[in-house]
Amino acid sequence: MASQADELTVGRATVIPINMPTSHSEEQSVINANGRTNIPIDNQPRRRVSIISEAPVNNNGYDNPAYEQHATNLRKISQCSLPPLDIGPIGRRRSILKDTLAHDNDADRVSTHSYENYRQSALDALSAKYNGLQAALQGSQESNNYVEQSWIYNFCLKCRGEEPNEAWEPPYWQKIFPYPLCPTFRAVARLVSLIAIGALLWIVAFVIIGQTAAPGGQLFGLVVLTVAANFGGYLMSLTTLPRLIGMLLVGLLFQNVGWVDLDGDFSKVTAHLRKFALTVILTRAGLEMDPKAFTKVYKTILKLGIVPWFAEFGVIATLSHYLLDLPWMWGCLMGAIIAAIAPAVVVPCLFRLRTKGYGITKGIPTLVVAVSGVDDAISVAVFGIISTIMFSDKGQLFLISQVPVCIIGGLGFGVVWGLLARIFPEKGDAYVVPLRTLLLFVGNLVAIYGSDRLGYEGAGPLAVVFSSFISNYFWCKDGWTIDDNPVATGFEICWMIFEPILFGITGATIKLFELDYSLISTGVICIFAGVVIRIFVTAGIAFGDRLNTKEKFFVGLAWMAKATVQAALGPVALRHLGPQASTEERKWATIVQTICIFSILFTAPLGAILISVTGTRLLTKTKQPQVLTGWRRSHRPSIRDISIIDEEEEREDPELSKSKQSQDAS
Repeated sequence: MASQADELTVGRATVIPINMPTSHSEEQSVINANGRTNIPIDNQPRRRVSIISEAPVNNNGYDNPAYEQHATNLRKISQCSLPPLDIGPIGRRRSILKDTLAHDNDADRVSTHSYENYRQSALDALSAKYNGLQAALQGSQESNNYVEQSWIYNFCLKCRGEEPNEAWEPPYWQKIFPYPLCPTFRAVARLVSLIAIGALLWIVAFVIIGQTAAPGGQLFGLVVLTVAANFGGYLMSLTTLPRLIGMLLVGLLFQNVGWVDLDGDFSKVTAHLRKFALTVILTRAGLEMDPKAFTKVYKTILKLGIVPWFAEFGVIATLSHYLLDLPWMWGCLMGAIIAAIAPAVVVPCLFRLRTKGYGITKGIPTLVVAVSGVDDAISVAVFGIISTIMFSDKGQLFLISQVPVCIIGGLGFGVVWGLLARIFPEKGDAYVVPLRTLLLFVGNLVAIYGSDRLGYEGAGPLAVVFSSFISNYFWCKDGWTIDDNPVATGFEICWMIFEPILFGITGATIKLFELDYSLISTGVICIFAGVVIRIFVTAGIAFGDRLNTKEKFFVGLAWMAKATVQAALGPVALRHLGPQASTEERKWATIVQTICIFSILFTAPLGAILISVTGTRLLTKTKQPQVLTGWRRSHRPSIRDISIIDEEEEREDPELSKSKQSQDAS
């Protein structure tokens, strides 16, 4: 038997199979008379919310408390994740799933709750599989008959993933579709179900809407583009590069092959989809800002979020004026868009580094994520103010009032809506999570559309970020934490829907045969000049933040990737131009749109690669292996992770569990 058990996965959670002890004195894990694995209560996994995370062994090596305030407070929303080892009792459990496994009435069960049955059954099944695999491997090693797994085998395993429980399969399925080279019957059945749902919805849409939903229609083309972009993002994710790159390239391909047409009157639909996506982006930015960490180190977060942003903004505005011949206002407009950070690129890369123990002692991953929320809020707010000044035909007094009204109005709306989010709905309501999610989303949509209608476009983005932050602040006071916020998971799932739409239609705006390649080369110079200046400014002003020189430069490198804000706001300037706009203005708007899209193509993959490569060289690695809890355990959650109701989870007394464990061991 192997000396150390390898890890098996259940869904997105990690399970450590239990080996038989060598003597009765080893009570770490035993098998009772019924063949079930019993674990002492001190080591028994408790429920948690992490999608792919584990519990800490102890408190050593955690992130800087100034940045990581809730290292042991876990989200408790995922049905298919296993809980940490050393966390105290959890008062409530949230899930909309009902387990299909039958309850058993064994006397050695800690609880008869459906989740406990589900978890224990999955653990038993995978433990049995693991022990059989270990025995087989041991036998093969004894006979010196070792066969190395091919890269195709490993690649198929990565594509398949793991399921939380055993899947039913028709007879002879494995003979026709062997493991793991072919998908499971469950995966095929799920795909067939989704295709059937999509086909039926298309029939209904065709009956209601008409020819635009028929093959060749613009709505039909948008749906096909979204599905293809999602698939392209999946293929790109297999290379560990950001999914959005694949989505953008699919949109670019569809446009230049002639498979999609989103121009004309249908551009109004894509404009509204961009606003919905922007609302989700800014809401997530506000929900990811840790209230306690922000109140303690707000000077550092604001300093690193504002000063480097204005440095990059100024460099791009200046260079675009002199190199691209843009007017100063158009240069400032482009600078406000391109200076934004892309959390969708940064967070997954930092998560991979953190799992290896890099940078967590000083809380660098959390610092970078916190600053990105402030950075995005500034970018969108400044863009709104500049665009209103440029395209408004109102008086001078109205233009002068833009800055104070946008700041005061946006922050005021955020405070009011955040206070209401604490009172309504009542925190003990069984449907508190979906109600809070819907109220926050609808309120933020009103802020975006209302500010645009009133002529103060910069107030809406500030209102969205601040209302999300204030709401999260009060929810944390009521018992949630930054990693125990099922509303944030709901918006992550909304982003799963809008991400392929946003980047698909963004890529579809580029027509390669109309590009001026000299413009692209000059634009790339402007982009990377701004990035380099930002890196040096970040390293220069990060004094007094307990970071060494290498860590300062890494933080600057982590903020070079562009993606979400650029995709949402790049084509907006062209849409603002009315039919009376001059040819020169349309040329400037096209330049802004083109440079913004190519900033994504050049900086997003490069930023992801540099974060992964330089992180192991510039950051200090914690000696103790890190078993992570919370903090964006996954950038790709499942619909199963939305919490709907709160239920009290039964816990057995620890002393009784210890005595029962001793009896079972004997």
